[in-house]
Amino acid sequence: MSLVRYQPWNSMEQLRREMGRMFDQHSSTEGSSIATSDWVPAVDIKETEKEFIIHADIPGVDPDDIDVHMEDGMLTIKGERESETKEEHEGYKRVERQRGSFYRRFSLPDTANADKISAKSKHGVLEIIIPKQEKAQARKIEVQ
Repeated sequence: MSLVRYQPWNSMEQLRREMGRMFDQHSSTEGSSIATSDWVPAVDIKETEKEFIIHADIPGVDPDDIDVHMEDGMLTIKGERESETKEEHEGYKRVERQRGSFYRRFSLPDTANADKISAKSKHGVLEIIIPKQEKAQARKIEVQ
């Protein structure tokens, strides 16, 4: 059996570090979206040889209410959802409303071809395809 010295402030210090890490992580990945979004859609990012693919879960959002644009190497996805569910049964009536805007930004690498980005929405999933630029072929330069 080993003895462990009791240090009452270790738990508080560990909690402080974890909270700090959590807020630092959100502020670095979300940027300004913390202050301007009511909710943040979950996103999957995949890279293939020819393209980057982003899938964003945005249930209940009409494709006309989604704005995707690219500026200065930053891809921005924003929009707003408004949905209402009504349920009526004998003796009671229930109405649920979901409203709120979302905002996500992604810094794209230099290899992304901003002119050929495409986006489509199907069944609550937004798919953004960002083709890669063709790499310049290496060539040998002869020294004279």
